[in-house]
Amino acid sequence: MPWIKVAKTADIPDGEIHTISVEGKKMAVAHIGSEFFAIDDICTHAQCSLGEGSLVGQEVECPCHGSRFDVKSGSVRFLPATVPVKTYSLKVEGEDILVEI
Repeated sequence: MPWIKVAKTADIPDGEIHTISVEGKKMAVAHIGSEFFAIDDICTHAQCSLGEGSLVGQEVECPCHGSRFDVKSGSVRFLPATVPVKTYSLKVEGEDILVEI
């Protein structure tokens, strides 16, 4: 699988999550402390953008109905969602954030 540069580390401030389009696929990239994580951008409950949500610790809260997902594992942490979101392998090289598609 190829690694694709999706952003610079400075593009996503610590404590924020942003939607990024990569080869027609939308994902949300979160910055927590010194780590970055990539998950599917779309909430499995109501198809809202998780990149428009907010981070609460290591969880992203969906802006539509308050479902929460762990950005490290994709697992559901708070209802109404019951299906986890997909996670993507991510690495940082220098100032570049790369995701494996």
